[in-house]
This record gives sequence, C-alpha cells and structure tokens, in this order.
Amino acid sequence: MCGIYGFKSQLFSQIEQKNILTKMGKILYHRGPDDSGEFINQNLAMGMRRLSIIDVKKGKQPIYSNDKNLIIVFNGEIYNYKEIRRSLEKKGYKFRTNTDTEVIVNLYQDKGLKCLDELNGMFSFAIYDINKDEVFIARDRFGIKPLYYSFQNNEFIFSSELKGITQYPNVELIINLKSLDLYLTMESIPAPLTIYKNIFKLEQGCYLLLRKNKLKIKKWYSLNYQPKFKSLSIDGYIEKLDYLIDNSVKLRTISDVPLGAFLSGGIDSSLICYYLSRNVKKVNTFSIGFEDNTFDESTYAEKTADFFNTNHHKKIFSPTDLIQSLPSIIDQMDEPFADASLLPTYLLSKFTREKVTVSLSGDGADEVFGGYPTYYARKLSNWIPKWSHKILQNAVDKLPVSDDNITFDFKAKTFMKHLDKHPDLRHIYWLGSFDYTQKRQVFGQKINQELFKKDYVQELIKSHMINCNTDQNWERSLWLDMRFYLQDNMLTKVDRASMMNSLEARVPFLDHRIVEYVARIPSRLKYKGSISKYILKKVASNHLPNKIINRKKKGFGIPIAKWIKNDLRGVFEDTFLNNTSSHEYFNSRALEKLLMDHLSNKKDNRKQLWTLFIFMNWHQTHSKKHPLENQ
Repeated sequence: MCGIYGFKSQLFSQIEQKNILTKMGKILYHRGPDDSGEFINQNLAMGMRRLSIIDVKKGKQPIYSNDKNLIIVFNGEIYNYKEIRRSLEKKGYKFRTNTDTEVIVNLYQDKGLKCLDELNGMFSFAIYDINKDEVFIARDRFGIKPLYYSFQNNEFIFSSELKGITQYPNVELIINLKSLDLYLTMESIPAPLTIYKNIFKLEQGCYLLLRKNKLKIKKWYSLNYQPKFKSLSIDGYIEKLDYLIDNSVKLRTISDVPLGAFLSGGIDSSLICYYLSRNVKKVNTFSIGFEDNTFDESTYAEKTADFFNTNHHKKIFSPTDLIQSLPSIIDQMDEPFADASLLPTYLLSKFTREKVTVSLSGDGADEVFGGYPTYYARKLSNWIPKWSHKILQNAVDKLPVSDDNITFDFKAKTFMKHLDKHPDLRHIYWLGSFDYTQKRQVFGQKINQELFKKDYVQELIKSHMINCNTDQNWERSLWLDMRFYLQDNMLTKVDRASMMNSLEARVPFLDHRIVEYVARIPSRLKYKGSISKYILKKVASNHLPNKIINRKKKGFGIPIAKWIKNDLRGVFEDTFLNNTSSHEYFNSRALEKLLMDHLSNKKDNRKQLWTLFIFMNWHQTHSKKHPLENQ
C-alpha cells in the first residue's frame, strides 16, 4: 500500500525535479511512512511512499521490468500475484523481489494493456516506458484505490491524492462551480471531476496513456448485469457464492504484517469475521461505539466476537472525541466530503492501527447485493398510485421531527419528497442532500447566473444511464450505486480514513469474481419481496446466528441532528450566520433559514446543514493555502 506521484515536464532541471518530488512525497507521507523511492530522468519524475505489507525488506519501489525498460510505482495489493508470477516464470521471467509490484510490471511487458484483465485486487499504478517515453496509468475495476491527474500547458501531473498535485509549481486551483453543484446533492464530487477545474480523478476501470504529449483515456472494464444465469438451483447459487466469498477472504489474508478486521456486528462484517476465522488462528477484531444508543453498534459487535472467539478490541467515543477530530479530518481531505460516517471510520481506523497494519472490511456488500433501503423504496414506489402522492405528502409532513438515527419520520419524508421524480434521479436524491430547487434557493444570485440554473445532476445521470446494461427496474439503482455512491463516497471514505492513519483496508466483497457473479444471478435472489441481500443472508444462515442475520440495518452514523442543536450549536451559528469566507457562493438568508428551521424542530435539515458546513469549513481551511476563484 502506497502513495504514488509524479510529473512529466520539460521545465525543470533534475535538481528541481527532485525538490518537487520531495514536496509531493512529504505531503503523502501518511500513505507510506515506511519507505520512499524516486525515479528521475530528463523526461519524467515519479516517486512513492511505501506502507510495507508484502516483502517488507526487499520490496522497495520504483521497480524495473526484466529488460530494465519499464519502471513502475504502485499503490494497492494484487491478491493473485503468486499465481501470475508462476505463469511468468514458466515464460522465462526472473524476479528479484517477492512483491506484487514486480509481477505487474513484468506482466505489462508480457501482455501490454491486456495485463489488467488478469489482476485480482485493488490498484492504481503508473508505468513508464523509457524507450517510448510513454506513461501508462491504470485504476482498478471499482475504484478502490484513488488516482488524480492534471494535464495543463503540456505538463502532466499525477498523485494518489489531490494534495500531491497542489504541491506542483504553478498549478491553477480554481473552484469548479459545476462540481460544487453536484457536491451539494451527492455529498461528494463524482469522478472524473474534482473541486478544481483542470484537475481530475481517473475513473474506476479506466486507464490513461500519455504518448507524444497526447492524453488518451479509455475504459478497460465495465460490469455486466446481463445475461442472467438460469441453470443453477437456489442451493447451487448459494454454494457457489459461499465458495467465492471464502476464497476472496483467504486471498486477502496475504500479509507479512499483523492483520485484523473491522467488526460492527452486522451481517457483512460478521461474515467476513467467520471466513477470516477459518483462515487465521486467532482473529483480531475492532469496533467502536458511541454514548448515544441509537447510533451505537458495539454491543452487537461484542456478541459476534464472542461467538467466533476473536481477540476483540473495543473503544467508546464521546461527542467531544468526534468533534475534536473534525478540524484535522477537514484539513486532510482534499475536497469537501459530506458523508458523516467518515468521522467514525477515521476513529475506527486510528484505533485499529494501534494493533495491526491491515484490516478487512465488509464495505461494498450493500452495493453488490442490494442492501440499502432505497432499493426497496424504488420497488415500493411502483405500487403507490399518483393520485395519492399529495395526500401522503401532507400526512408525512405532519410527523414530528426526530433527531435519532434513521427514524420512520426521516425515511417517510425523504421517500415522499422525491416520489414524483424519474426513478433514476429519485434514487440519487434519496441518498443525497439538496435537490435542484433547494440548490437554487441556497446559491447566491451570482452563482445561479454562472451555473445557468442547469440541473447538472440530471444531466450526469442521463449521460451515464445510457450505458446501463440491466433492464430490471430496481437493479438500475444497483448500477447507479456501483458507478457513483460506491466509487465516490464509500470507497473514498474508506481509503482516506484508513490511509490518514497508515492502515491498509481490504474489501473482500469487491473481489471482481463475486461482483460479476452476483450481478448476473436472477434479481429475485438479491431482493426477494421485502428481504434485502437475500442470497447473502441464505449463505450467512449456514454460518451465523439468526439474531445477526435478521438485525435491522443501522448504518455507521453519528448524531449530527442532536449535535447541531447542542454540542455544535455555537459552531454552526458562527459558520452560518457570521463566517463570510464562503458566503460569496450562498444566499445568507437561505443559510439562516435552514439553520433556524432545524434548531426550532420545524424541519430535520441535518444532511443539508452538514453538507454546507463541511464545504464552508473546507473552503476556509484551503483558501488560506491556495487562491480560489469563481471563474
């Protein structure tokens, strides 16, 4: 696991190139505190920070191919690298290390672009062809590992995090208003966009080729939901899935450093714990809890840990603990990111890193198997006649506001609010914060004029749904989440929270063999009636107690609604009423109304307030470092 970075430019001497690399590496230190390495010639400079996981002593990067023509920097893990290595050795390839990094560069020499199809893992890497003066960069199928790039004035820059690019001289850092618009709805900024113009994310399943100062980006992987398998019995489907998950977890135990697992006590993390206990003698499991019982899952985690006799570690955090960590997290995040579960994920990662260097996580299962309530909501919406929408809307509007986690009033109001929208667009709004109308109200007049009052979210969804390859209504939500929510929210959260603490997080449910298999099984096996993750629960029924399988989904949330009214009230009042650093973007009266409606229990505006709060604090922090403009 590493942080990688580099640039291609003719403007600097080798001494200047080294100084720039040093600055880029220093700001990415947290991604790899164990080691560093650099490559510099007259055409290209690239480097890495290493978190040593495999071949700790000899795995120093960059690493050359057999013929010394190709050189690689790599971030991630390839879990089937031993199998690939044996195949390459039969062809005469020699290896100087026991790393997966060396396997990738030699596989690329052997198969070129086709090498990507053979890799099972999470990765972003850059390979430089010295003879051709060509740069090849690729990102894994689902976007588990990040990669940012910029190509301005014939200068190419790349980095594992956006902050690496900001260390490059004379990089323009101009806020992209379209990105801000999308952020207010989606709570993160969808790839390939970033908060800045002219800086981009390489999308999941894509590669980049820089040849003769021309940039080519192409998609190398797409998930297919068709055609559906039809030959297996239900027991056959279950048996196959059981094997795939077991094998995925087993592959992800490869490590030369201590390894453990996150454990919430829900079905996903508990299943990971079960399979891990089959492959590791004494499993280290980690959970955190909160003083507010409606958000606390630690007791469930303890029961699961007792069931599997793991070496369990638990820590309870107070609101003060979470609040105190917030400024540091905002400072380290390159872009505004409003998923509040980032905070507990960060604290869990920090706690876990005290004992181990690698941790397995149950993330990704909801997007693969259909675990979110929004999937059932999409099915339910088809059964509600249009004539009843207004009546139901009036009824739910009268429900009293609750500050607890995922309450009935919250779900009902969210459901009804967007019921009349197109199903694909509605799904995005159900998960997000601001809809189109709310954004037009909260943006200032100048920003609305510059945005031409376009519905950028609608445009984004329409442009991507053209490529959706499932004709099943609710499965379109799965497709959307695999493309947006998983990549830009869930995996971004896990990567940043873990790597801020120099912890490697592995996600067994995102083994591409599992994802591809589940995509093509009959839809009824994923969501049967009102039962979500049906086939996963059938697998789990062979290994877990029913009280774990049937436990209601709680989510990894924090009590934001209560904080705004109590612990963080002063901070929010100061931010929304007095802080003018980012008010050039927003209507001050609209900001005040959002806050006051929440404080008076008139409306539950927790998501909208938190999304704005994060941007405004991010802006204040980062505008001190970089000049930000509106154009």
